[in-house]
Amino acid sequence: MSRGLTAYFSRTGKNYVNGKIMNLSVGNTSVIAGKIKDITGADLFEIQTVKKYPDDYTEATEVSREEQRNNARPEIKGTVKDVTDYEIIYLGYPNWWGTMPMALFTFLESCDLSGKTIAPFCTHEGSGLGRSINDIRRLCPDSIVLKGLAIRGSLVSGADREVEDWLKINKLI
Repeated sequence: MSRGLTAYFSRTGKNYVNGKIMNLSVGNTSVIAGKIKDITGADLFEIQTVKKYPDDYTEATEVSREEQRNNARPEIKGTVKDVTDYEIIYLGYPNWWGTMPMALFTFLESCDLSGKTIAPFCTHEGSGLGRSINDIRRLCPDSIVLKGLAIRGSLVSGADREVEDWLKINKLI
């Protein structure tokens, strides 16, 4: 049994950071996923959509908003080979329109996480976890969903202590 799996969705390119549009070569959620891997040794699985979001930030938010309005399930690339190998799933995502991107809904519905422990974490620029925890609990009613972690995207590079404290609070290290 592996220590855990960090399954995350992250967006590179033009993103909203500290009130400005900035070009990110590494997405904010990816930075946090890497910190979790470094601390816990968890395996990484990047959730990627088959159809890439537009590079332009405003266009990407419009597409994600439309997906949410339509309760869409964007197709994702690849799968976790054997989710039964993991007891803990660190689930990472940006907060888009008050919850996780619809690709996370696709991911959660595509694998049976019954009996698994889910430790959610998100990046945001002021909206925190939104309703994402409730959405995860609804999608994974037979899983244990731990206290989530919300980190401002503009602060991810210096969030080592915050990530470690969250892991300790949830008794994951």
